[in-house]
Amino acid sequence: MDAFFASVEQRDHPEYRNKPLIVGGLPDSRGVVAACSYEARKFGIRSAMSCAMAYRKCPQAIFVPPRFEAYRQASEKIREIFWRYGSQVEPLSLDEAFINVTYTAAFGGSATLIAKAIKREILAETGLIASAGVSYNKFLAKIASDMDKPDGLFVITPDQGEAFVAALPIGRFHGIGPATEARMHQLGIFNGNDLKAWSEAALQDKFGKSAGYFYQAARGVDLREVRSHRERKSLGKEMTFMHDITDESVLMEHPRQICP
Repeated sequence: MDAFFASVEQRDHPEYRNKPLIVGGLPDSRGVVAACSYEARKFGIRSAMSCAMAYRKCPQAIFVPPRFEAYRQASEKIREIFWRYGSQVEPLSLDEAFINVTYTAAFGGSATLIAKAIKREILAETGLIASAGVSYNKFLAKIASDMDKPDGLFVITPDQGEAFVAALPIGRFHGIGPATEARMHQLGIFNGNDLKAWSEAALQDKFGKSAGYFYQAARGVDLREVRSHRERKSLGKEMTFMHDITDESVLMEHPRQICP
């Protein structure tokens, strides 16, 4: 889903449409941006940025608190649409999911036409815009989903996969964050082709347990299945303090309060 929280707010509040909108804390708080509209992104605002910084970048932005119940309701409707076409649906969050359409007979089994139908039905039934990535594995479908936003549809066919990955900047690989990207740059790895030149053993020496994923991804390979049910691996809760705290003894008092 494109700018999901902000799009729900703009759908439900016409006065917010076509305006820079920020869902999160207030501009004078220590809160962060949970989501922002594409109008706000033009000013350099992004998710996880402090609301104070977002305000400095765009003082005319509209700041609204999150309404998670509204987002959950929209998400449930969208997942219902996914299940009309998918034999397996694996949610990643309220606004994103993998859908296996391998065994779907609709549209002659064309994943591209199925993606178009899903986008149409989401718009018709929720008033929200979605982007879709279509490919033969999860790694490439995830990357494709971010290639043509908003309201996009990007397809990577099996005969395009390896060449597409070869030219892909290493920072665009799913699972490679800024720290890993910087480390790879230090090693002369700037794109998929550079990564492919490394043996799995050499990657293991530098990146440990992630080596296997990097080795396969550089070849456009991802054997993970789409799974409808996943076991929870962790549980987290965050709290933003009113002031910066650098005293470790003070910080250590809080985990017991947050996670009893």
